[in-house]
Amino acid sequence: MSILIVGTVAFDAIETPFGKTDKIVGGAATYISLAASFFSNKLRLVSVVGDDFPKDSIQMLKDHKVDTSGLQIKEGEKTFFWSGKYHNDMNSRDTVDTQLNVLENFDPILPEDFKDSEFLMLGNLVPSVQQKVLDQMTKRPKLIVLDTMNFWMDNCMSDLKTALKNIDVLTINDEEARQLSEEYSLVKAAKIIQKMGPKYLVIKKGEHGALLFGEEKMFFAPALPLENVFDPTGAGDSFAGGFIGHLQKTGDITFENLKSAVIYGSVMASFCVEKFGTERLSELTNNEVSSRLEEFVKLSSFKI
Repeated sequence: MSILIVGTVAFDAIETPFGKTDKIVGGAATYISLAASFFSNKLRLVSVVGDDFPKDSIQMLKDHKVDTSGLQIKEGEKTFFWSGKYHNDMNSRDTVDTQLNVLENFDPILPEDFKDSEFLMLGNLVPSVQQKVLDQMTKRPKLIVLDTMNFWMDNCMSDLKTALKNIDVLTINDEEARQLSEEYSLVKAAKIIQKMGPKYLVIKKGEHGALLFGEEKMFFAPALPLENVFDPTGAGDSFAGGFIGHLQKTGDITFENLKSAVIYGSVMASFCVEKFGTERLSELTNNEVSSRLEEFVKLSSFKI
């Protein structure tokens, strides 16, 4: 079984209370792909970059078992760029600069052998672009996961609601869940959002863990308390990669296994924040993933 990942491959420039970077490789699809690669060796990437994107970064994705034949390289154009500055609490940030560049006219063209992918991860993109991907699939994937953000809720709500009708899992943060549902209580918000289409809802709460809703059940996974947090950028996408990677590896999409997927997603997110950009994920080992998983088990297990 394979995972089709559609999203941004980009450049970021990041400033946090612990340091700052010049232009580094980022993008939702990059983080998702790297995180998912620890669970799956059948990853298919669809994205777009300019001819300024480094070839060694594309090779890095290939080295992590990512099929990049769906990565469009636009000659004479520049790669999408985002710059942000995080506040002292590391939970909020200000966008300093956004340059859409190749992303402005991105038309996701799926290679023929990508169209029958069993698992589909729609990274944070314009909702109409996400829908274009859905329209190209030759058969409905076993599981469709979609990520979005408040910007699209502000500007493309109608298109977003159309896309939500066709998916299985929506991943958003708590602020976005409240905006989408117009309800402060996350339990009430989940019920409203599920009526829009998603069978399952994952609400990410950063350093406070994640909530899973579905089948009239609820599950909470803690975030691992870390000694060093340098850069939260990409943590949500790394979560999504671990989440869908585990589900594809096991082939099991029951609520019980989705609970495990949330833990695996939290594991991958915990690594992402330990260094700037994709550095931590790109150097990660399977042994480290297994060891971190055991830490999560110890953190959350108890007897009555």
